[in-house]
Amino acid sequence: MKLKDNAQTATVEINSPIEKVWEIWHNPADIIHWNTFSPDWHTSHAENDPQPGGRFLFVMGLKDGSFSFNFEGIYKDVIPNQLLTYTLDDGRSSVIKFIAGNPVTITESFEPQDNDPVEDQQGARQAVLNNLKAYIEGK
Repeated sequence: MKLKDNAQTATVEINSPIEKVWEIWHNPADIIHWNTFSPDWHTSHAENDPQPGGRFLFVMGLKDGSFSFNFEGIYKDVIPNQLLTYTLDDGRSSVIKFIAGNPVTITESFEPQDNDPVEDQQGARQAVLNNLKAYIEGK
């Protein structure tokens, strides 16, 4: 999948077997614990069908209930323990590479929204990956 020229990237290294990282990335019961950018946000609901043509839905919002949004789209490519590509319902795309090793490296390249500062969006994606790392390594 070719991303637009303004694509941003976030990367994390996780000390865990690739199979565990892949499973936790996809399991809705785990997603609701790590998919957040800051302590005042949460994912209150997650649905995930990680296969080509499968859909995902993560309901994200402020914990005080004052704001929420649906992060949802459709998977294009799914190669277990290696690669995910998806397109959000608003048309933006992402490519996520999983590289097995000690540690596992995840690199997410994504097309940012036009209406929010790019630095904020990159920081939010990095924070989500950092939360994934903390969640997995803390298990």
